[in-house]
Formats: sequence, structure tokens, C-alpha cells
Amino acid sequence: MTLSWNEIKDRALNFSKEWADTSNEEADAKPFLVEFFKVFGITSKRVSTFEHRVKKLNDKDGYIDLLWKGMILIEMKSRGKNLDRAFEQAKDYLHGLKEHELPKYILISDFENFRLHDLEETKNIEFKLNDLVNNVQHFGYLLGYQKKVYKEQDPANIKAAELMGKLHDRLEEIGYTGHPLEVYLVRLLFLMFAEDTTIFEKQQFQEYIEQRTNIDGSDLAAKLQELFQVLNTPKDSRFKNLDEQLADFPYVNGKLFEENLPTASFDSKMR
Repeated sequence: MTLSWNEIKDRALNFSKEWADTSNEEADAKPFLVEFFKVFGITSKRVSTFEHRVKKLNDKDGYIDLLWKGMILIEMKSRGKNLDRAFEQAKDYLHGLKEHELPKYILISDFENFRLHDLEETKNIEFKLNDLVNNVQHFGYLLGYQKKVYKEQDPANIKAAELMGKLHDRLEEIGYTGHPLEVYLVRLLFLMFAEDTTIFEKQQFQEYIEQRTNIDGSDLAAKLQELFQVLNTPKDSRFKNLDEQLADFPYVNGKLFEENLPTASFDSKMR
């Protein structure tokens, strides 16, 4: 299972401390990058190539420090070197790559400073090694998280109504009835529309379900119950070690989530 952001942040903090005094490109670049990928639970050898040879524009051979084909190109420099020049060097390497090998991102670093360039959106972010812990989510694409493209949606439609009706009938079939069932469905409707009404961040609930529950739906009911409890707890009263994705949800000041309901059950057929 993918690491939680809390686990990744813990690893990032340890990584930053362990490599704080690293400075030499030739001696340290490869082990530095191997450990960098481990921060995200990724074995770099499975996805990337070190010292990948390419033909540059001047027809001379160049060597990319690390290439994850179709994903990211990383160019390391010794501490204090000119990173603008390093970025131009990295772009020069693109000429020698095949279409399917072209990366979406270029990362430039001198061990202390990081520059992550998004080639699709032509933007970049900069931070220092000791601030990696606060920037790990910029590397979510390494874990398979897709950039979201938001567009306006109708607040409700016939398809959504049909699905809620099927959910209602299925819960009744397994014995979840009466007042608890009605409250449960109202809570689910609130969660789904809270994004459109700006109570939640865009697709916050959707991403929680997609990223924090098992694909077969076996833990869906438990994860929803946990979310209900979090929404009913003021932020300053929540556990300090709460999963970051849950902790980001707002406190819903009202009675909707106050009542303790019997736990609903789901199976894979209901997803």
C-alpha cells in the first residue's frame, strides 16, 4: 500500500538530517538519489537509470544523472554550482531522448537547493533540503497521484440520484434501516456536495476515498466512520498523530455528525 503523507514526511525529515552535509556530485549523487526515492517508498533501480547516455544538440555524448523514462529527469551538481546552467544542460539532454522517454518533470539540485520544473505547465518550485518535509506533496506524481483538472459540474444529476437509490436499497437489504439509514445517506450526500459548496477543498473527499481505502471496498465503511468522527471533532481536539489527509478535513459545526450510528457494512459489489 502507498505510504501515507505522514510516513513520507517522517522519512523526508530523517533524509534531510542524514544528508545535510553532502556536497560532491561525483561521489554522492547516486547514493543521495537512491535514498531520496526511498523517502517515497520507491526503489529507484526499478524505475530509473543512472548515467543515462544521450546525444546532445552538438552531437556529443551527454550523461543524465538519473532518468525515469516518461516521468522525471534529475541533474545533480556539487553544492554551490550554478543551477540555472544545470537546467539548461538538462534541457539539452531532451534532444537525445525518444518521444516516450521525455520526462514530465526536471529536478535540479546541488544537495542543498532543489528546483522542480513542471514541463507540462511550465512552472517550477524551489526549496532547500531542510524544507523537503514541507514540499513532499509536489512529488505526488512519483506515487501515481494524478494532477487534477477541475471543471464545473452540475450539483446533482439523474445518474447520481440513481446510484444513491441503489445504495439505499442495498443497505436496507443487509439490515441497515430506519433512522440510522436516513442519517447515513444524508451524511454521504453532504460529503459528496461539500466540495461544490467550498466546505471541502476541491475533490478532497473523492481523493480520500481513492487513496486511503482498499480497492475492493473491504474497509470503506470503517474509513467513512473514521471520517464522520473527524468531522465532528474540532481541529485543536484531534489526535496529533492523525493521518494528514484526515486532519486536513474541516470541523463541521452542527448536529449532522454528532449522533453515533450503528456501523454500516459494505462489500465489493457496492463500490
